Amino acid sequence: MRSRPIGLLLSTLAGAVLAFGGTTAASASPAPAPAPGSVPSGDVGAADGCYTWSGTLQEGSSGEAVRQLQIRVAGYPGTGNQIAIDGAFGPATKAAVSRFQSAYGLAADGIAGPATFNKIYQLQDDDCTPVNFTYAELNRCNSDWSGGKVSAATARANALVTMWKLQAMRHAMGDRPMTVNGGFRSVSCNSAVGGAANSRHMYGHAADLGAGSQGFCALAQAARNHGFTEILGPGYPGHNDHTHVAGGSGRFWSAPSCGI
Repeated sequence: MRSRPIGLLLSTLAGAVLAFGGTTAASASPAPAPAPGSVPSGDVGAADGCYTWSGTLQEGSSGEAVRQLQIRVAGYPGTGNQIAIDGAFGPATKAAVSRFQSAYGLAADGIAGPATFNKIYQLQDDDCTPVNFTYAELNRCNSDWSGGKVSAATARANALVTMWKLQAMRHAMGDRPMTVNGGFRSVSCNSAVGGAANSRHMYGHAADLGAGSQGFCALAQAARNHGFTEILGPGYPGHNDHTHVAGGSGRFWSAPSCGI
């Protein structure tokens, strides 16, 4: 009787062991850990509860991963600027990524890789808001974001970008708590508080800030560096008791008592 080759016998034995829930010496070794910021093929778990990036993003990249990155670095566009949240990684996005990296002590090369993504993971909660701000702070009008000048989904998305701008501003000001008195307003909420007919609050772009430990003028001055195209503060009618910041098209800054 001819004997089977040793390799075939070992293969058959390994299959039998696995069939009964056992392990072989080869299968007992753990697989290499995935690189930070990546999701292993076939692994349904995410590295982050909100959004997980893989690989690197750099100038010329495009798509949803870039758009998600742009939201997180929206507060680093440079003084007087605002980056587009459009999923296209161009020079403005590269510069914003570089400023974000520099702000957190990372290599400021403008290329988003594991170190950059891991810092973002540390800065965000599972609902994608930055750790120091919440949707509730940005909406004291209603619970469903309806009734504004844009759809509820758009208003909420705009508010998310506003929060990331505030997070950048907060970090630049020493990571001291920042007081948010309100944000999104429906048309009826805006009317009830006497808001302007074209208020950016109705688009989800705006936030009204209390003095906190920073002071109204310091907040207005810092906002110029973090993507806010509308800044209203002390000296502007109706704004001596808060600093108003907002994104959106155009630019209008007025806080005369603060030199703006």
